[in-house]
Amino acid sequence: MTTAHHAFWPPAQPHELTLPRTSLFANLAVNAQRFPDKPVTLFYGAALAYAQALEQAERLAGFLQQRCGVARGDRVLLHMQNSPQWVVAFYAILRADAVVVPVSPALLAEELRQIASDAGARVAVTAQELWPRLSPLAGGAPLSHVVMATYSDALGASADPEPPDFVRAPRSTPSLPAVTAWADAIGAALAPGPHRAGPSDLAILPYTSGTTGKPKGCIHTHRSAMHTAIGSQAWVGALLADSTVLASLPFFHVTGMQSVMNGSIYAGHTLVILPRWDRDAAGRLITRHRVTGWCAISTMVIDFLANPRLAEYDVSSLRVVSGGGAAMPAAVAEKFRALTGLEYVEGYGLTETMAPSHVNPLHRPKRHCLGIPIYGTDARVIDPDTRRELPPGEKGEIVIHGPQVFEGYWNDPARTAEAFIEIEGKRFFRTGDLGHVDEDGYFFISDRLKRMINASGMKVWPAEVEGLMYGHPAIHECCVIASPDERRGETVKAVVVLKPGATATADELASWCRERMAAYKVPRLWAFVDVLPKSPTGKVAWRALQERETFARTGGDPTEER
Repeated sequence: MTTAHHAFWPPAQPHELTLPRTSLFANLAVNAQRFPDKPVTLFYGAALAYAQALEQAERLAGFLQQRCGVARGDRVLLHMQNSPQWVVAFYAILRADAVVVPVSPALLAEELRQIASDAGARVAVTAQELWPRLSPLAGGAPLSHVVMATYSDALGASADPEPPDFVRAPRSTPSLPAVTAWADAIGAALAPGPHRAGPSDLAILPYTSGTTGKPKGCIHTHRSAMHTAIGSQAWVGALLADSTVLASLPFFHVTGMQSVMNGSIYAGHTLVILPRWDRDAAGRLITRHRVTGWCAISTMVIDFLANPRLAEYDVSSLRVVSGGGAAMPAAVAEKFRALTGLEYVEGYGLTETMAPSHVNPLHRPKRHCLGIPIYGTDARVIDPDTRRELPPGEKGEIVIHGPQVFEGYWNDPARTAEAFIEIEGKRFFRTGDLGHVDEDGYFFISDRLKRMINASGMKVWPAEVEGLMYGHPAIHECCVIASPDERRGETVKAVVVLKPGATATADELASWCRERMAAYKVPRLWAFVDVLPKSPTGKVAWRALQERETFARTGGDPTEER
C-alpha cells in the first residue's frame, strides 16, 4: 500500500472518518430540528423546508407500512425524476426501515420488471409521466402497490425559470386499486412505527449490469452510504450549512444520490433541483440562488460552456465544481478556469463503492486523474493474474478496500465471490478498471478489463444491449462496443450480422431498440458486416472490434458504416 498521497492530503483533514452510529434517515431528522425553516429543496423557486420534508417523509413512511404492508428490510422501487418528491420518498422508505431500490426514469417496462423481480420489490413510488413504463408491472406481480407523485404539486404560484411541460402537468392519477396519489398518501397522515434501522441494516440496492448483461443489485448498508455522504462534503470543506448546491445529476445514480443529495442533507445545505439537464435553466438557477457547489459530469460542463447565452449568467458564487464520468478535455478545463477561477475537480467511484473512492485534493488537483484514495480507503494497482501489487507507473487492475465498498451482489454469491480478493487479510473489490498510480500516489485509469461503455457518465453494459438486440428477427449476430466521442466520452456502437435474406437499416434497428431499452443504451452508430471475428473457442472477439474502432476513431482507417 502506498502512502505517498498523504503528502498531498487536504489540509487539516483526518485520514479516517468517525461515522455516526445512526441511519441515513437520522440526518434529515436532525437537521429538521436544527434548521426547521431552512429550504432543503428549491424547485423552480418553490421552497420545501427541512421540517416540512421530515413531516412528509414520516407520513409517507406510515402509509407504506400501514397501507402497503412494507416491513423492515423490504425493497421499495423509487422511480422518478429529480424532484422534492424524490428526496422525500427516499427518506420515507428509509424511515419505514425499508430499502431504496433507485431506478433510472429512462428504463422501459421489461428493464424495470427485471429489477423489481430480482429485488423482490412489491411496492413502488413513481411519477405520473413514467406511469406508462411502470403500469405493466402494477396490480399483481411483481408490484402490488404504487404511490404516484405529480411534480406540479411541488411548484409555487409562480415558477422561475419556466418548468418543462412534464413538470407543469396537472395531477392525473389513474383510478386503480393498486395506485394511490402522492397527495392522498401524505394526506392520510398515518404515523409510522418506531424507526429501528441502524448502520448495519441494508439501506440502498442500486443496480448495475456487467459482462453477463443481467442487472445486479449492489448491497449497501446505512454505514457504507453514510461514509460517502459525509466524505464527499468533508473533502471539499462543505460541512457548514451555508452552501447552496445545484442538483443536476440524477438522484438515482450514486454520485447524484451521495455527493449531491445525501451529502447535502447531512450538512444542512439547500438543493436547487433540476429534474433534467438544461443548460439555460442551470445558468439561471446558479445566478438566482447564488449556487456555491455543483457536482457535474464533464459533458454537462462542456455543454454549459458552449451556451451562446453564457455571458448572461453570473457564476461568481461558485466555490467548488467537481465530478467525473469522463475525462475533461484540457481546452474545456482552461475555459472553465478562465470563467470561474476554479479547477474542475475530478473524482472516481462506482456503484459498488457508493460514489467516491478517489477524489483530487482541491489544493493540488491533477487533470485527467482519478485523484487519491479518500478517508479510510486502501486502493492498490495489482497484476490481474498474479495479484501482485505493482509499483508506480506500471499498469494493472485497480482494487479497493474501504468503508464505502458494498457487501456483495444481491442474491448472487457466485458473482460476489468473483468480485473480491483477499490481500494481507483485507477484502478488496476488483474494479475491472486498468490504471496506474504515480510517484505522488495519484491514480490514473487507462483501460478496462470489463466490457463497459461510459456514455456521458451513464454506464452501458454491452452484454445487456446485445441480449435485447438478439430479439430482433433480422439479427443473426451482434457485438456492441464503445466508440470514442469528443462530447460524450464514449458512445454506443453495434456491429451487426443480419440473417440470410433479411434486411434492416440502422434507423429501423435503432427505432426497434428504442422501444425496448433506455435511450442511453441504444446504439448511435451501426456497422453491418458479413461475419464477426471469433476466438478459437467460437466466442465473439469483441476486444478485436473494440481495438479496431478505437484506432479508427483516433487516426486510422474508419470502420465502414452504413
